[in-house]
Amino acid sequence: MGAQWKAKHKDLAANARGRLFGKLSKELMVAARNGADPDMNPRLRMVMEAARKVSMPRETLERAVKKGAGLLGDPVHFDLVTYEGYAPHRVPVIVECLTDNVNRTFSEIRVLFRKGHLGTAGSVAWEFDHLGLIEAAPSRPGVDAEEAAIEAGAQDVHPADEGDSLFLTAPTDLDLVSRALPNFGFTVHSAKLGYRPKTPLSLGAAELEEVEAFLAAIDAHDDVQEIYVGLGE
Repeated sequence: MGAQWKAKHKDLAANARGRLFGKLSKELMVAARNGADPDMNPRLRMVMEAARKVSMPRETLERAVKKGAGLLGDPVHFDLVTYEGYAPHRVPVIVECLTDNVNRTFSEIRVLFRKGHLGTAGSVAWEFDHLGLIEAAPSRPGVDAEEAAIEAGAQDVHPADEGDSLFLTAPTDLDLVSRALPNFGFTVHSAKLGYRPKTPLSLGAAELEEVEAFLAAIDAHDDVQEIYVGLGE
């Protein structure tokens, strides 16, 4: 839960998969505003890798890139907006959205926070570190994640889901480290800027269930791209 909250089993549900593709399409369109060539656009290359990891159809991916780059007419414009606040039991939360209507999104997010507390910019960001987050898996037997982190220039590494390792970098080193890791035996599955809590909280089962229900409602919103939560793993 520390790096990024994910709803339980959401990849198994068809409707959740559709939401995931929708979110990735928005990211592709935004990234493609700086060019449709992934070799010249590191941000686009990273989002394309994330889309391929979850088996986004090729035609869907390519259409989103062309649309964002303005190759299918006027490019679609989305604003990245970040909301900070607290879930129940004073759990700090950062929510990132991509929206074509900032006022509408703010009104809807404010309603979703009614069981918590929606704060102002900076109200909880101080409780997180802003980092590059790279999920990668060994590409051959016998490789060591800690050694690869040192050699590639990452700040730290932690175990992640499904046998992956989570490499942490300075924000400015994200692309450099993600390009270097394959040289040290790791296949990069995703690379993005995000947040890690400085002091993760621990909750009892009842409190945790309440927080998860709160987060699930936010995650279901079409404009929400990422949710970062100050909970321990």
